[in-house]
Amino acid sequence: MSSPDQPVPFTADDYRARMERAAESAAEAGLAGVLVAPGPDLVHLTGYHPVNTERLTLLVLKAGQDPVLVVPTLEAPDAEEAVGSPALTLRDWTDGKDPYAVTAPLLDAAGRFGISDNAWAMHLLGLQNFLPGTSYVSLTEALPMLRAVKDAAELERLAAAGAAADATYEEILKVRFSGRKETDVAADLAALLKQFGHSQVDFTVVGSGPNGANPHHEAGDRTIERGDMVVLDFGGLKHGYGSDTSRTVHVGEPSAEEQRVHDIVREAQEAGCRAVRPGVACQEIDRAARAVITEFGYGERFIHRTGHGIGVTTHEPPYMIEGEEQPLVPGMCFSVEPGIYLPGRFGVRIEDIVTVTEDGGRRLNTTARELAIVE
Repeated sequence: MSSPDQPVPFTADDYRARMERAAESAAEAGLAGVLVAPGPDLVHLTGYHPVNTERLTLLVLKAGQDPVLVVPTLEAPDAEEAVGSPALTLRDWTDGKDPYAVTAPLLDAAGRFGISDNAWAMHLLGLQNFLPGTSYVSLTEALPMLRAVKDAAELERLAAAGAAADATYEEILKVRFSGRKETDVAADLAALLKQFGHSQVDFTVVGSGPNGANPHHEAGDRTIERGDMVVLDFGGLKHGYGSDTSRTVHVGEPSAEEQRVHDIVREAQEAGCRAVRPGVACQEIDRAARAVITEFGYGERFIHRTGHGIGVTTHEPPYMIEGEEQPLVPGMCFSVEPGIYLPGRFGVRIEDIVTVTEDGGRRLNTTARELAIVE
């Protein structure tokens, strides 16, 4: 039995299966293997979360071979404590030794490998220097769907993170906006995310009035006034999985134009969510939402993609954008977040995380999407 505060724990078998899938996917893509540096890929595949430093730590995955994690000797005890460690072999190296000499026998001397996007250049160059016949491609390019399809335990964590973000939104509606700085409301959002179980707050966008026309506006010293439209976009990690939701509120009664723009975005967001079902290309979600906004004459004011994947990071593949033909698969999770941005005046964005089901899509954010009035 699990709860939002105590999710089903991942096991060594879960991590073993993930590593096997990654190695098999690499072979299917024509790669000799996968090299995983510290960061979200390593956390996803092994449960191990070391600091990325000048000392080489590298997971080597090859189809048909047991996974090997190369680690500095002084960090080996921590690696052994990782939940996924029983599913791999540790190979340590001591200071003063060449870590690339330890790693080289694990690789094909002329192989092409997928490597974590966040691997340090010095480590990649070190491998290339030791094995000049090897070549490398980023995992986002070679295996963009590596973390895209979530299992039941991952979906449970994402749902819990979404519920915590929803609870945060319900509470923020109760605070005073007018006469306070954007940074004050942003601090409230961060505190509420922590209160509802987030271990990490990644962003708290509070874009009031003209600042709302900047989709990634960082909360500043502007004092929120009556008559302002305010874009709220916030999220982070709970139990290692992401939340990300946006709602737009208004301080006092909105004008007819503000209400109309908000209604258009709400209709576009609904259209994007309705388009979610297995087999549909990612770009069709973008097209569905964008068509509504374009129909009402605001197409040029929708200036970003409709969505992004979410998992152990708040932004990851797949992306809901024109040209992305990757078909949706049950278990994928991503945002649907159209917006309209009127420079110098205001912006509107509405965002939910949606997961693909066997016959459609399910929202992981359920708070009201109507324009909320705050004080």
